[in-house]
Amino acid sequence: MRTFWNTKHGLRTIDNWEPDCWVQVTCPSQEDTDFLVNQLGLPDYYISDIADTDERARYDNDDGWVLIILRIPYVKEVRSRTPFTTIPLGIIMKGNVCVTICNFETNMMIDFVSYQQKRGRGFTDSIDMTFRIFLSSAVWYLKRLKQISSLIDSSKRNLDRNVDNEDLIGLSRLQDSLTYFVTSIRGNENLLSKLKFKLPIDELDADLIEDVSIEMTQARETTAIYSNILDSTLDTYANVINNNMSKVMKMLTSISIIMMFPNMVSGLFGMNLLNGMETWTWGFPIALLICVAVTSAFFWYFKRKSWF
Repeated sequence: MRTFWNTKHGLRTIDNWEPDCWVQVTCPSQEDTDFLVNQLGLPDYYISDIADTDERARYDNDDGWVLIILRIPYVKEVRSRTPFTTIPLGIIMKGNVCVTICNFETNMMIDFVSYQQKRGRGFTDSIDMTFRIFLSSAVWYLKRLKQISSLIDSSKRNLDRNVDNEDLIGLSRLQDSLTYFVTSIRGNENLLSKLKFKLPIDELDADLIEDVSIEMTQARETTAIYSNILDSTLDTYANVINNNMSKVMKMLTSISIIMMFPNMVSGLFGMNLLNGMETWTWGFPIALLICVAVTSAFFWYFKRKSWF
């Protein structure tokens, strides 16, 4: 799906492409690709690079066409392998052509358009729009990190009541998401540093770049904090599980030892040996009393040693 936006006086849709308009392409179909390649002249390999979900954040310039690939946050299903991940967003520019391509529909771009419409100023040029997209991505990283923090707290509350595999697996998946986040944010920061020297920026762009840098630094540091907290949490619960297992094994071992003494006494008196109790009326009760007494004595001893 492609949308044409007039960016001069606010942000409003137009029916057809015009010079200096913004072409927003989301989940491009073959028709959209043909339009971009045949009518606007975009290099087809740029479009293929953006379609690669593992494409890193980078800058490229070929025959006047500028390609900027930015990694933005994306939410999958909550119960998926990695509920929070990152995807590439491509920005392609040349002269009066400005195109953004994303192969996923994201809340970030929907919010970006809505915010710019409320702002009512549009963009001074494609460079200004590019850095505002950078700023929006940094803000959305922080939003997603707040959601991850909430999920971590919820899982920790559940684990405090009962150590459950599902909650531990959920924390492990969030740890994977944080790894994707910190890697992508670092890539975006490196890309931003390069764009300062690759693109013609003015004073307003420089102020915007500073704001973007601050937000990205905060996002990276917040991601590192949550990642450390998650590592510590998983280590703590791993130790709790090992400690609980040790307690169970100690209890089972103590029970096995205690049950060994009645078997030993009964085996001793059950041997085919003369012990003077074969014909005695109180022989069996005495043997049973000895079993109970020995078992009780060792039970009291193990209880005193806190082996139960």
